[in-house]
Amino acid sequence: MKKTPLSLTIALFLGFIIILFNFIYLPSNILSWDVFGYYLWLPATFLYGDLGLKDVSVVHHIIDMYHNTATFYQAVQLPSGDWVMRYTMGMAIMYLPAFLAGHLIALLFGFAADGFSAPYQYAVLIWSILITLAGIFIIRRVLLHYFNDRMTAFILIILVIGTNFLYHDGFYGANAMNHNYLFTLYAGLLWYTLKWHETPGFRYALAMGIIAGMIILIRPPEVVCVMIPLLWGITGKNSVREKLQLIRRKKGQVITAALITGLIIFLQLLYYKVYTGKFMFYSYGGNAGEGFEFLNPPTLKFLFSFRKGWLIYTPVMIFPIIGFYYLYKRNKPIFFPLFVYFVINLYIVSSWSTWWGGETFSQKNLIQSYAILALPLGYFLDALAKGRRPVRISIGLIMSFFIILNIFQTWQILNGILDPYRMTRSYYARIFGKTKVSPEDKKLLLAEQSYTDTDTFTDIEDYDGHILRNLDFEIDGSEYALKHYSTAFAHSGHSSLKIDSTLEFTPDIKARFNDLTMKDHAWIRTSVYIYPVEDLKGKSIFLVVTFQHKGANYKYRTSDISGLDLNHDEWNKITMDYMTPFPRTPRDNLEVYVWNPGKASVYLDDLMVEVYERKF
Repeated sequence: MKKTPLSLTIALFLGFIIILFNFIYLPSNILSWDVFGYYLWLPATFLYGDLGLKDVSVVHHIIDMYHNTATFYQAVQLPSGDWVMRYTMGMAIMYLPAFLAGHLIALLFGFAADGFSAPYQYAVLIWSILITLAGIFIIRRVLLHYFNDRMTAFILIILVIGTNFLYHDGFYGANAMNHNYLFTLYAGLLWYTLKWHETPGFRYALAMGIIAGMIILIRPPEVVCVMIPLLWGITGKNSVREKLQLIRRKKGQVITAALITGLIIFLQLLYYKVYTGKFMFYSYGGNAGEGFEFLNPPTLKFLFSFRKGWLIYTPVMIFPIIGFYYLYKRNKPIFFPLFVYFVINLYIVSSWSTWWGGETFSQKNLIQSYAILALPLGYFLDALAKGRRPVRISIGLIMSFFIILNIFQTWQILNGILDPYRMTRSYYARIFGKTKVSPEDKKLLLAEQSYTDTDTFTDIEDYDGHILRNLDFEIDGSEYALKHYSTAFAHSGHSSLKIDSTLEFTPDIKARFNDLTMKDHAWIRTSVYIYPVEDLKGKSIFLVVTFQHKGANYKYRTSDISGLDLNHDEWNKITMDYMTPFPRTPRDNLEVYVWNPGKASVYLDDLMVEVYERKF
């Protein structure tokens, strides 16, 4: 009887583990949060006939019924009132078989055929598991092309068990996110790239074109994937000449692949043209607090921060980085495309201003690149196997520790010991190796941001406060003061600011984040005294606190003064608390002012900003 290859046994075992964990740790609703946005394309197209979301009440009805998301951030409202999907359509296309299966089951067995009931949810879960398993088996085929069966088995264990791959593909339906889909597509791109370069043929070219197009359609910054087939086999000047000759000989296949990739990408551009009037549309532009910082990327934090640093929480991946050296020495034809891809991809991914992501363990946005990193990892392990025994033992022990640490920390994050949002160096040191955590330990975490419309400052005893600035509106001889200040009423001093139909905004108080605090956050307590001389009913007037990046607001908060129970003909103190967001850059500005869109007539005095910094 023929012996089953070890790598196949390991791949099957890893697949079993992923299936088991997915069903032990079932999500309450896999079609939620970002996945809800990826998937919404399908019911909007096939069930509701409203891809432009003109009747957004249907979406809100679905959210009310299935609790898919706390806020409808998955689409962007245009000035015209129409809506545009925030996420590109790539994942929806990948989900299509699951959607169709779920719809058939819903119709046959009497479930709500609304696109979101239980059959759709479980169909997406099962399909996502299958996609993950396909990725493992495809990358196994790629690895066996370069390494023996035993080495391939070791690489698979490290990739799945030794990294955050298992957490993001095995628990609570996280495998419906795009990372494992992209991992599988990258594994396929590697396979068909090497097959085409061995024996060029239309089917391989067609596969490369489809896969590259889908990778980009799922996540446009992944356009860097084209570097892999484009640079494959390049080692120097002579190899460039040979590659160009190959392209000329097989230009029909190359053009076919390029056209297929372009047509797939064009689907998204066509959607934007139909629903926005422009072929290019930046759907993330509505939030000034996040975006790419290409000129000042936070790459070191991305790699080494205790908040989410990739090499802190997935330290075993230092070995494929070292492995690029051995890949260069042993297989130059594939070194250049893989190394160029890795460097450019790392730069792009780590340039995102909110580099820490959402609820994640380590850096989920690098999981797709593990398909690429499997090869330099293999060359590192191969060199290690041929090295001196003391070195093999030492590196083997370190690698084993990293894998065990990853398994343990996966358990920690599942049990609320590692925090998926707010890790710090001091907290990590406090809970390292622990199976329990105390409330005192949790005080070492980053502050918990509120995502509601109000911030509540409850632990003021843990903070030291000081006055940043007080606008007392005292007449100083300036033209503005002479025009708008009045001595008719004053809360303090001799004058106040009179606002009426001629004055919509008060002078503001501004300060850069790094002038407020050197810590991760500060609390801002804003207050102003208001003296109403008329009924403010129907005349809106707001106390405004916001952060600005290049003049655009984010974390914009207001307190509607006109809606409060104010005493007429006397001074009323209005107070609002505000936690600073994690700033896009330390140079972003806090801005505080009063806005008078209702053209109310009131007097204001002592607009004050106090800053509270954490004591520890």
